[in-house]
Amino acid sequence: MSFQDFHYNTLEEIIKDAEVQGIKLNFSSNFAIFAKKIEVNGITIPNSLAVHPMEGCDGTADGRPDELTKRRYARFARGGAGLIWFEAVAAVPEGRANPRQLWIHNDNLSDFQNLSEDISKNAAEEFGKGYRPVRIMQLTHSGRFSRPQGKPAPIIAYHNPYLDMAMKVAEDTPVITDSELEQLEEKFEAAAILAQKSGFDGVDIKCCHRYLNSELLAGFTRKGRYGETFEGRTRFLLNIVDRIRSRLGKSFIVTTRMNIYDGIPYPFGWGTDHADYRRYDPDEPKKLAAILHDKGVDIVNFTMGTPYYNPHVNRPYDKGGYVPDEHPLTGVARLVNGIGEVQQAVPGMVVVGTGFSWMRQFAPYLAAGTLEKGLAGMIGFGREAFAYPDFAKDILFRSAMEKGKCCIACGKCTEIMRAGGTPGCAIRDAGVYAPIYRKYCLK
Repeated sequence: MSFQDFHYNTLEEIIKDAEVQGIKLNFSSNFAIFAKKIEVNGITIPNSLAVHPMEGCDGTADGRPDELTKRRYARFARGGAGLIWFEAVAAVPEGRANPRQLWIHNDNLSDFQNLSEDISKNAAEEFGKGYRPVRIMQLTHSGRFSRPQGKPAPIIAYHNPYLDMAMKVAEDTPVITDSELEQLEEKFEAAAILAQKSGFDGVDIKCCHRYLNSELLAGFTRKGRYGETFEGRTRFLLNIVDRIRSRLGKSFIVTTRMNIYDGIPYPFGWGTDHADYRRYDPDEPKKLAAILHDKGVDIVNFTMGTPYYNPHVNRPYDKGGYVPDEHPLTGVARLVNGIGEVQQAVPGMVVVGTGFSWMRQFAPYLAAGTLEKGLAGMIGFGREAFAYPDFAKDILFRSAMEKGKCCIACGKCTEIMRAGGTPGCAIRDAGVYAPIYRKYCLK
């Protein structure tokens, strides 16, 4: 079936449409499953719902959380999700994706400590003194998408004809060296130490959406210690994991939000079938997931695609920069079932599932069915959290999501970010973000 906007009034309509298209999705009304507590590294996550790392691009010039940052995490803390997977925080200034991206360093450590404490305080005020959401800080280097001063300043692992063309990367742009990558490993370790001092329960070594670490996974054409072979292409990620585990011990969570499929032709795509880039090949992602689990990485967050190149793979939508050649339900199934393959291959690992926001008020039924079938260990929501920060509270205590509060997959939050503003939901949080949308996107 060709692309269609979301038009469903009942769950039965979705189920019928999926059956007609031959799409396998699992649904359940067992919402009690979301109340299950999750144990990771001796830390208890109070339920099975998570907020994905969603950048607000609203920090200060020196990387501190600003007022909109604090507002967002107060809303997330009061929203009830047991796991707040904190947004991308740069490990080095040159790796910032924009001038307002958060960046942790010694001079702003107290700001992150205060924000972490505020999350605990807001959650306890909302749900009682014993309630505490687990917090994982995503540490990043934006690589080819770096714009620390607002203008492109790409740091690439190798030249990729597809992304080079899409991002207008010049042919003479230098490739980051092996020695520079080795130095970056130390910088990630140092940033993880600061995250622990800030009160976070763990760190995510960001490896998704074709930022630097993710790009290395598909470095088939890169020469040297960090390319060509599977061992070389995964070296950067695994070395950082080993460094942090050795330094901070087993009680501190070390994890990754990792692409398992790029949707970019071989030899420039990870998790991509060599003969047909539109097909997912889970062999290497499964292999890497098993290695990570052996190293004590007991929770991971998987995703696909890149919002800069093929956003319909990354987040099925109604409105975007182009009309995909597939129905959004196909994209939802690719995310949910593809991630499920890796979860079932490494059953001892807790996988945070992705791909539910497009389903609106029917998302909990797909999420519950996904958990029941063992296709994930937790359920995460990304752009939905911008629109509907208390989604978890409503699922857990009302066994429903309200249609009028749901993300409508219109892409306005992304439009704001691409235009240089501070993204949020211009529809459901219009009092704050509609003026920002008008300022940056309706010139």
